[in-house]
Amino acid sequence: MAERSGVPHTALRFYEEKGLISSERSAGNQRRYARSVLRRIAFIRAAQRVGLSLEDISSALATLPADHAPTKADWARLSRDWQHELDARIDALQRLRDRLTGCVGCGCLSLRSCALYNNDDELARFGPGASKLRPAVEGGI
Repeated sequence: MAERSGVPHTALRFYEEKGLISSERSAGNQRRYARSVLRRIAFIRAAQRVGLSLEDISSALATLPADHAPTKADWARLSRDWQHELDARIDALQRLRDRLTGCVGCGCLSLRSCALYNNDDELARFGPGASKLRPAVEGGI
């Protein structure tokens, strides 16, 4: 499975410990994975690349059938469920790209022209953290 999936055997054991994948043991005590585990691993890796937590990934995988490979409809439902979360992450990344590039990219780091500057903490009413970089759905401005 490590060779076929491109995931180190240590990661496979970790995923198994976390309940993200499962295996059977052979008579020689070797792990044997069902073919459908390849798709789960691909899903886990893709979800990790976009910054989703193992907790979110585990919750999503728990909605898929355990006794057979997920169908196209199963994957489509899971994808729909994550649409809002992924859109929020895309929005946050675009805000970061657009606002940070202007400030750091110019090299001036001027507080007078910085798009991220929070003069006299006037943005405190929007909550803690960098409210200009938060996704709009989370109250970013």
